[in-house]
Amino acid sequence: MLAPYRAIFAAPGTLAFSMAGLVGRMPLSMLGIGIVTMISQVTGRYGLAGGLSATLALSAAVLGPQVSRLVDRFGQRRVLRPAALVTVAAVAGLLVGVELHAPDWAYFCCSAVAGATPSVGSMVRARWAAIYRGSPTLHTAYSYESVMDEVCFIFGPILSIGLSTAWFPQAGPLLAAVFLAVGVHWLTAQRATEPVPHPRSDHGGGSALRSPGLRVLVATFTATGAIFGAVDVVTVAFAQAQGHKAAASLVLSVYALGSCVAGAVFGLLRLSGSPARRFVVGVCGMAVSMIPLQLVGNLPALAVALFVAGLSIAPTMITTMGLVERLVPRAKLTEGMTWTSTGLAVGVAIGSSVAGSVVDASGARAGYVVPAAAGALAVAVAFLGYRRLRPAPEREGQRRDEHEHHRNEDHQRDGHVA
Repeated sequence: MLAPYRAIFAAPGTLAFSMAGLVGRMPLSMLGIGIVTMISQVTGRYGLAGGLSATLALSAAVLGPQVSRLVDRFGQRRVLRPAALVTVAAVAGLLVGVELHAPDWAYFCCSAVAGATPSVGSMVRARWAAIYRGSPTLHTAYSYESVMDEVCFIFGPILSIGLSTAWFPQAGPLLAAVFLAVGVHWLTAQRATEPVPHPRSDHGGGSALRSPGLRVLVATFTATGAIFGAVDVVTVAFAQAQGHKAAASLVLSVYALGSCVAGAVFGLLRLSGSPARRFVVGVCGMAVSMIPLQLVGNLPALAVALFVAGLSIAPTMITTMGLVERLVPRAKLTEGMTWTSTGLAVGVAIGSSVAGSVVDASGARAGYVVPAAAGALAVAVAFLGYRRLRPAPEREGQRRDEHEHHRNEDHQRDGHVA
């Protein structure tokens, strides 16, 4: 059953860059929550903690696509190492500032600069695309990376919160910075699998967002991110209302576990039909899965409902990355993938803020209306933009040629086996 996953690592260097990517993307789930934990412990000011986390997310939404755009032009090694160094220095400045009780503006400056964090997941997916472009194996590779994303979100917050509370307040963000430095250095040291950069003359000018289909995906993912941000905040509030606030991390881990399981199974499937249609169906599934949350009355029931809700996440994410690979020119692939992550980050910030306001005004149970509304918005955007989810013109001929090439390879293998 695991043969398709073993097959993706047949190409030399794939296991090494995937493991490096896993280490390098851990800050995605550790840094924001680590800053919240650190600031709340040291100052007791949750408003300041939330503001710094939101600043980090919004800064990453602005700077992340620009970093990836430079990667497409100049290559991963030349761009990722300086970007990671800037982020590590900014995090170090924040940690020292907290220790020295610096003014609030210094914290916000450091958090804003730390938004230069590279989208390591996009870098790894770009390497898979360079190796398996046009092959069904790419679907399995994207599925594997989606599972790795969920592994980060299962264990990252536990590590970050646990270290900051059990060791010293700065431990969580510090470990996140170490993971970023080690992961980026390890990844960029592997030159053989690095995608070939495309100079300015290959880009045709402008951003990857010039693709109408990519704009639909980013807008949909912004609404989807609001689902995630709202669920996180409301679940913590719900657990506190039930008298078991510490259980919130376990319940949210079950949410990520559902996505992890679905992603692993989805990667074993050989799918036919339109990816755009699968994308819309996945978004609908995410929206519908928010309805049972309005009815839960205790933490066990909430955990079951969130596990079921998680089952639609990874398949939708995997399909989306496949669509990005079809929708944007090859010279802008990394930037295009990062824009989807940007949409998620912006949505998480919005969803967290709105859900927090609703919880303050009407209680935890009422807060689950926010992810339901965000899901409905995501469905509306996906349906309205469905016709725009068509491949970039340059990809039509390339995809036909690549499909024919891989089909001929399959026939040759069958002949040798016979």
